[in-house]
Amino acid sequence: MANPEASSAHKPNTSGDGPGDGCGDGAYTSWRTWFSILTGRTHHQELQRYAKAKDIRNEEADCKRCEKQRDYLLQYSPVIRFMRDNINLLGGDIHSGNVRCRRCTTLQAGGFDPEFGIQVCANHVRNRGHLEDTMAHEMIHAYDHLRFKVQWRDNLRHAACTEIRASSLSGECRFMREFLTRGQWKITQQHQECVRRRAVLSVMGRPGCEDDVHAARIVNEVWDSCFADTRPFDEIYR
Repeated sequence: MANPEASSAHKPNTSGDGPGDGCGDGAYTSWRTWFSILTGRTHHQELQRYAKAKDIRNEEADCKRCEKQRDYLLQYSPVIRFMRDNINLLGGDIHSGNVRCRRCTTLQAGGFDPEFGIQVCANHVRNRGHLEDTMAHEMIHAYDHLRFKVQWRDNLRHAACTEIRASSLSGECRFMREFLTRGQWKITQQHQECVRRRAVLSVMGRPGCEDDVHAARIVNEVWDSCFADTRPFDEIYR
């Protein structure tokens, strides 16, 4: 949940930008800047400002596209409908009113908050398939919150377990997704390595985690039981 590589189980940052920050339709979205990016002559800071300006300029269109795709998935996606039904059985409800599409200023695809619901980062969602994976990931967090009473802020083992389950069961670690969008070429143990990598990244971003070594140790401690737990599915669905 710290970037598009790992969806977050907490509310993403959607704070706006103040006046006078140099963003919008000015120099950082010019053809000259775009050409510099293509030729590799752009500094990292300038590249970040270009991306930020682009996100601001496209915010309305990105959110409308996201909302249209969200509504389609809530109605027609087998995995989204299955998760929605199982969340309903636990007394929860996922619907268009609590799956919100917003522009995010942090590099993540989405997040879940027990009080807020699910937030999708419209400016970081590539297509409907990516949105389906993101929604499924966050809906597994919602399911875990209701069924297992996850202590999000105080228990790193809980956080690691739900991240393992969400990455494994949502479909975001299936082979073709890794191969086509993340440049991961390994054949053997690809799924497990993806799940472990994403869980470690998520735990690293939480208060109480000291560093990557600490995050990896926490993930390892809960790995066997959490990776084997496919509820509410009978097995790894996608």
